[in-house]
Amino acid sequence: MSNVFEFVAQARGQSGKNAARNVRRQGSVPAVIYGGHQDPQMLVLNHNEVIKHLEHEAVYSHILDVTIDGKTEKAVLKGVQRNPARFQILHLDFMRVSMSEAIKVHVPLHFINESTSVGGKKGGVAAHALADVEVSCLPGVLPEFIAVDLANLDVGGSIHLSDLVLPAGIEIVALSQGADHDLPVVSMMPGKASQEESAS
Repeated sequence: MSNVFEFVAQARGQSGKNAARNVRRQGSVPAVIYGGHQDPQMLVLNHNEVIKHLEHEAVYSHILDVTIDGKTEKAVLKGVQRNPARFQILHLDFMRVSMSEAIKVHVPLHFINESTSVGGKKGGVAAHALADVEVSCLPGVLPEFIAVDLANLDVGGSIHLSDLVLPAGIEIVALSQGADHDLPVVSMMPGKASQEESAS
């Protein structure tokens, strides 16, 4: 089995839409790797390998190895363009990372204790406002996900970004922009059963 966190690529000399179309016609995926105080580089990847890698949620929030013509660079996946009608990956964007420089990455949220929460036991339904959150951290401490514990969430209550319990060294980008960016992450809404009880 190939390493989920390694993308094997070849350098691509030509850039532009026509060159990218030619790559796709050959059953491959055009990509670019940029950042890291280096010039952007055009790449070509195997479409089937890319599809397999993208099936794993962790790929989107991990430091990846991008091996270009045998030379490996550390990077994060910053963008994926898809053709949903044809189940085709159209383009990938990789950003080089330095292990000593902070990066900004979207990390998935995992909601736990939903059915056994205070509100859940009363028939409440959790309404998820966010599926991921942008964090800033050094690459070495980048979390695979952030857990959102709903255990104490009652009907009518909400968990905001500022309520999240973060691993050491992790900052939420939105919160650095002021209190008005402290968005709700999940709210416990009354379920049908609890609505009927309150109506009776």
